[in-house]
Amino acid sequence: MSGRRSGLGRGLESLIPGIGSEADRGAAITVDVDALEPNPLQPRVRWDEEQLESLAGSIAEYGIIQPIVVSRPGTTKPYQIIAGERRWRAAQRAGLAAVPILVREATPAQILELALVENIQRSDLNPIEEALAYRQLTVEFGLKQSEVAARVGRSRPSIANTLRLLSASEPIREAVVNEEITAGHAKALLAIADAGIQDELLNQVIRNDLSVRETERLVQRVLDSPVRPATSRTRHPDPTIERIARDLQQALGTKVDIKRSGQKGRIVIDFFSDDELNAILGRIVGVEDDF
Repeated sequence: MSGRRSGLGRGLESLIPGIGSEADRGAAITVDVDALEPNPLQPRVRWDEEQLESLAGSIAEYGIIQPIVVSRPGTTKPYQIIAGERRWRAAQRAGLAAVPILVREATPAQILELALVENIQRSDLNPIEEALAYRQLTVEFGLKQSEVAARVGRSRPSIANTLRLLSASEPIREAVVNEEITAGHAKALLAIADAGIQDELLNQVIRNDLSVRETERLVQRVLDSPVRPATSRTRHPDPTIERIARDLQQALGTKVDIKRSGQKGRIVIDFFSDDELNAILGRIVGVEDDF
């Protein structure tokens, strides 16, 4: 086995050199718990109450073993959390007056990367939160999908597939967040171009507690059938247009919508980053560009 570790294996020190070293552990200082503020770029938006209570109980008995990594933001609080927000929240619940911290300098992009890596290491993010963080890294901070993949220890196709979840309808995204369905269910439903039909199938999946494989078979039956459910709000009553949209979607790996009026119309192709646009260009015209 190779001694090379992945981005996740290297952990936080892979993004800000020095974190986790013996010297850093000796450099921890203790500050008032109220001197810290949350990370505004924290990708996690939901916190499991039961897990927080459990961690608070452990902290009340043993204290915080691993210091919280912070930066000096120049805001109303002296320190802003880079990594360890859950420990900080639990420490507050446990009634701790002070917490150990490590002060590090970091750019906004590094802060988001660190928070994302820490959450992925602990499996703390739901797939939609993870996809939103990836999109922020690609859109707001200009990283390519391959660069994001290297930072978080994922493959580039994995990043692209996770980003595709953001093209799902709002009910599907909510169902993933609420753990009514998995990301696998959502990806299966994305093979359907029509959002109305997606939502109808979503209701069937939840109502009948279908597995991912059963969902894939359900989707395939709908794709193979020339007749759509009467209650659906079908965008493309022309089965030929639906088939073309579906073929394009499968070929390009992203959501495709065809809007037609008489002999005229337009094709809408979704993308979520310059890197994904490059990949689409490569598939269509055989060349990529730099944006």
